Amino acid sequence: MYKTTYLLSLFVALTFASARSAKAEDDTRDQFNPVQTAVVSQSIASDARAAGLGDIGVSTEPDVYSQAWNPAKYPFTISRAGFAVSYTPWLRYLTDGIALINAQGYYRLGDYQALSASVRYFTLGDVTVSGTDYTVNPYEFGVDLAYSRMLSERFSAAIALRYMYSDLSGHYDDNTTPGSAFAADIAMYWNNYLFLGRRECNLAWGLNISNIGTKINYGSDYSYFIPTTLRLGINLSVPLNEFNRFSISAEADKLLVPSLPLQGEDELYEDYQERLREDYYDKSSIAGIFTSFGDSERGFKGEMEEIRFGLGAEYVYNDKFFLRAGYHHESPMQGNRKYATFGAGFKLNVLAVDASYCCATTAGNPLDQTLRVSLMFDFDGIQELVGRRRR
Repeated sequence: MYKTTYLLSLFVALTFASARSAKAEDDTRDQFNPVQTAVVSQSIASDARAAGLGDIGVSTEPDVYSQAWNPAKYPFTISRAGFAVSYTPWLRYLTDGIALINAQGYYRLGDYQALSASVRYFTLGDVTVSGTDYTVNPYEFGVDLAYSRMLSERFSAAIALRYMYSDLSGHYDDNTTPGSAFAADIAMYWNNYLFLGRRECNLAWGLNISNIGTKINYGSDYSYFIPTTLRLGINLSVPLNEFNRFSISAEADKLLVPSLPLQGEDELYEDYQERLREDYYDKSSIAGIFTSFGDSERGFKGEMEEIRFGLGAEYVYNDKFFLRAGYHHESPMQGNRKYATFGAGFKLNVLAVDASYCCATTAGNPLDQTLRVSLMFDFDGIQELVGRRRR
């Protein structure tokens, strides 16, 4: 009981960008001050393929999982339509019941455009309220719809609309009400073939600005920023021979959310609270996007520390078997989440199965020792199988 209650309190503390009085020992610029957002579940990598590559996917080869990373990739998919479901445990080494469940799919309209959608559900399990026998079920969910179109033979763009809902108290606390927000994504994808020696390789880059939208309010006097994120990545796919292929991807992402101002060493608490309201809580989400590039109290160094990096590699045999590995880096001043990932998968005509495992290299990663699993269904393969049976 106490463990689950503690986990709920911890999650609320991490989710809310609450005003806190922090006094520096020497200089406020040296304080630990990661960018804070609400609806943290929107930032969790939902599929096992991307998770096996170090939590990257904005420029990797198009697949059914592209909705969460870059929906502009869908017009370049080989299959006409696809559907996938994924399951991601969270904090599994501490407790059971906290997990992210995701479903997504797409349908190509002709040869140049596609529609796609996804549903993301994050549950904190059954949480017993401390000192009572009352059990609540905190959860978050989001649903989105995207339209993508090829603008040339090599370039495509997409826009997605998203609704997210967050209930962290399970309707138990009258002072904390469920919050909701609306957001949009703007994404682009480009790929082209080039020769490296005698090998015809594919080079691609992707860009996605996700969760551009409203702030979210939980019934208090303040509204909180959602995780607006800029992702930029590049991918190179090299055929080794007729049956073997190797690709490597690199990606950088940054939260387009302002940093929480810190209390100065000689600043009165009342003055700090007023400055916090004016400079942070009253700021609109759009203004926050622009100020996020230059508001770190650590200056240019602090802005660079807000950028997270991922590197992934994938080996493919006969388009049927996959081996993956990746690494994700985050600055110690922004959370210090550093971890290696490993993944594998196999693909049949109808079904594909992907799995990944996270191995943290620093303490405190909620996804450490996590095994993620995704199932993908290919509608072209299903139609072919049905056609064979009819014949």
